[in-house]
Amino acid sequence: MKAKDIRELDVSEIEKKRRDTCDQLLHMKLHKETGQVESPSEIRNLRREIARLSTIAGEKRRAKKEE
Repeated sequence: MKAKDIRELDVSEIEKKRRDTCDQLLHMKLHKETGQVESPSEIRNLRREIARLSTIAGEKRRAKKEE
């Protein structure tokens, strides 16, 4: 998901998406340990997605607090 698309979401929707992505990352890490991962780069992409979601959620919370 691109940053532009994330910015259109509400903070609660972003948090839900972040939790879902964290769950996906957990499952990918477990599959990696058992040797069932098809694309190891997907783990890196999920970590970046989580960081992107967390950053934008923080920006929105700070902007809301300043108002």
